[in-house]
Amino acid sequence: MVIIYGTITEYMGTAYTGRGIAHKYDTLIATAEQTLLLKAPPTNTVSDLLNEATTYFIKRGFDVDRFHNPVDVDRIDAIFISAFGLFILQSSHPVALEPTEFGGRHRVISFYDTFDENKLQAQTTDLKKIAEESDLQRTKLLQAMTNAIHIHEEKEALNIPRVMWKEHDELLESLKVELFGTMKLHKKSTVAHRIAGSLAPGGSRDYLPSITSRVKRRILMKGLSGTGKSTMLKTLGKEAEQRGIDVQYGWCGLDPNSVDLLLFPELSVCLFDATLPHEYDPERPGDEILDLVSLVAENAEAEEAVQEIEGRYKEKIMDGIGYMHAFAQSESKLRDVMDKAIDRKRFEEKAKQFWACIHE
Repeated sequence: MVIIYGTITEYMGTAYTGRGIAHKYDTLIATAEQTLLLKAPPTNTVSDLLNEATTYFIKRGFDVDRFHNPVDVDRIDAIFISAFGLFILQSSHPVALEPTEFGGRHRVISFYDTFDENKLQAQTTDLKKIAEESDLQRTKLLQAMTNAIHIHEEKEALNIPRVMWKEHDELLESLKVELFGTMKLHKKSTVAHRIAGSLAPGGSRDYLPSITSRVKRRILMKGLSGTGKSTMLKTLGKEAEQRGIDVQYGWCGLDPNSVDLLLFPELSVCLFDATLPHEYDPERPGDEILDLVSLVAENAEAEEAVQEIEGRYKEKIMDGIGYMHAFAQSESKLRDVMDKAIDRKRFEEKAKQFWACIHE
């Protein structure tokens, strides 16, 4: 007897970016057939439940998208099971999301009443201090990332005038022909949105190997900041949508308005930005490089200015990594204190409710 397990594809659930805390959960809630929102304060227990649910589904042959928390990448904040259109997420911390179709497609389970009030009151002073420290470090982190994105925009402004845009547009048009030809499917394109990576306590962290593990052809884009990588990906994505081809966008962990990855599941093709901070080189059959560096005219003065900006940018990113590390430590302390206040009997009752929803 051959047992066929489902697969897990890893993503980042949220990202601490230059424009605040970003996520794409709203797009999943909008398209999922059923969404289960788990309400809880900072705790490890919800992540444990989501991992147990992941195991439950893959052992039964169903594929699972699993969404990590960048503050602690071992923690899971959400899972999506496409076979059922079922989305399950921790929807209180750090992103508060509320049901809009309560009693219909959206269901809520609250774990707030599983905590022992007496134990929490005994830890009130410690909890307040830890929460204040956590808020402070998160504020510093987001400010450092805001500063970094402004510096990054300086770099883009120097590179944009150097791009040979005519050749860039010609390359884009040739890609459209090569990827899509005359293909036009008689259906509506299914569009998905994900975050591939984010700043984490140890630096930049992404899940590109997991996202592209079953793709036959990977196109690794090499280009300087401001040379149109994100614009090219967005344009190709819109072209595919118009042709009825399914598209998955992978949004940037520094600037949530930029796209870093474009996946066409039906074509088994993925294009992604393979430059720092997520630098990749060809490593398997089907990998190829799309060279955008050669489309930038040489300019010694501009290149020297870019190098100076790059130094300032790296300093801000290092600041962000330091604040992220401190933030992660505070969040870990907060979760540990909260976990010790859980009434296990009450929690098990809520866990039964959780599993009942899944088995329906």
